[in-house]
Amino acid sequence: MTDRAFVPLDSVAAALGAADVAGALAASGRDVARNGSRGLLWAEPMVELERDGRRKAFGPVNPGATDEMASAELGLIDDLLAGQTRLIFGNCGAYEPADLDAYVAAGGFSTLSAEPQAILDEVTASGLRGYGGAGFPAGRKWQTAADTDADQKYIVANADEGDSGTFADRLIMEGDPFLLLEGMQLAGRAFGATRGVIYLRSEYPIAAQILADAITTAQTRGILGDDFDVELFIGAGAYICGEATSLLESLEGKRGEVRAKPPPMAVRGLYGKPTVVNNVLTLCAVPWIVRNGGAAYAQLGVAPSTGTMPFQLAGNVKRGGLYELEFGVTLGELVETWGGGTRSGRPVRAVQVGGPLGAYLTPEHYETPMTYEALRDVGAEIGHGGVVVFDDTVDMAEQARYAFEFCAEESCGKCTPCRIGSVRGVELMEQIQAGAGPDRFVLLDDLCSVLEGSSLCAMGSMTPKPVRSALEHFPEDFGQLGAENR
Repeated sequence: MTDRAFVPLDSVAAALGAADVAGALAASGRDVARNGSRGLLWAEPMVELERDGRRKAFGPVNPGATDEMASAELGLIDDLLAGQTRLIFGNCGAYEPADLDAYVAAGGFSTLSAEPQAILDEVTASGLRGYGGAGFPAGRKWQTAADTDADQKYIVANADEGDSGTFADRLIMEGDPFLLLEGMQLAGRAFGATRGVIYLRSEYPIAAQILADAITTAQTRGILGDDFDVELFIGAGAYICGEATSLLESLEGKRGEVRAKPPPMAVRGLYGKPTVVNNVLTLCAVPWIVRNGGAAYAQLGVAPSTGTMPFQLAGNVKRGGLYELEFGVTLGELVETWGGGTRSGRPVRAVQVGGPLGAYLTPEHYETPMTYEALRDVGAEIGHGGVVVFDDTVDMAEQARYAFEFCAEESCGKCTPCRIGSVRGVELMEQIQAGAGPDRFVLLDDLCSVLEGSSLCAMGSMTPKPVRSALEHFPEDFGQLGAENR
């Protein structure tokens, strides 16, 4: 019997030569399928060979050595994924993304007969929180939209995944697009939305093609249509449009700038109509919750951080990739057990959690559970689940300077603290790096306080997090005055 070969088509695999590997396997006579990624990015290009319903995984595979894969065997998929709790990513990589029949055979779209109130009740009971970073309870947001009367309501999937070191949204859209469509349809049914929009960043061309094909297929097969339909919108690549109100401005054809609140978007959002904006992962968790019940989801994790988080390991890490685990896994387990420590083999010095505006932690924080509450207790945020690792060669003063530079580059410019404060922050850090006097540290602290308390959105208010944490945990990198002003 000829093995069937599965070769991922996601962006990382493509960048590492997966198309050449697929071509070499096809030339050798194998039946080749292009599937989504299992998230083991350190092993890409990865090949799964299937025989009698069982798969073995090999990787990284050189396209010129596809006949020698046994020497690179990673083990059975069951072994590879052992220890993970894959609710969102359970079927990602199991079949070709555009194969609607395979998705339905795996239980897809079986939830669409659920009544609106039942969907809302299960999501509320689950404790599901937004995966975009804020962690706001999804059920509460949906209830607000459900309680608001309007002739039109919208559900918007925020796929403008801009945090460096994060890629979970991309992986699920490239590997299991119908899951997102099912989640959006359930959300729409729960609070009365008949129109859905996926706001996708322009840097994800593979995801754009896969989503477009999935939407067309669902429309052709009658899953999407008059009662509920979805549109794909490609953004222009602005980081700030990951902020929900800026995203809505962009959807309306305006400059992507933050809107002042209140009212909440669930009352007045897109085109002035009630709108729920949820992260891709939030919506992708909903089908599992509706199928299995909110109580089953609430049993996972560490309440009130219930369920799972697709953690994304990046930076100087040996086994970078996505690992969907229950909330409560420790930082040390993520970095050392799942990530295997640094790729360089040098000691871990810093770990940034929660994206480019997240706090820097140290190995002293390894016992910290990865939950919203525990991370806040140590001055950090879980964000979108991104974890970026640095070894002992990192310059933390330079990382602090970069936080201000990132904010200056990506600020929408609407509010003065963010627009001007970020530029002044770069200047201050450069002066400190050059050995400036103690007054610069006083001014830096004042500037951070202004940004935290006066910015219109999290872009400006969170910029001080990496700066303050770098100064707190690595004062020696800021010179003698840094140590004295700790």
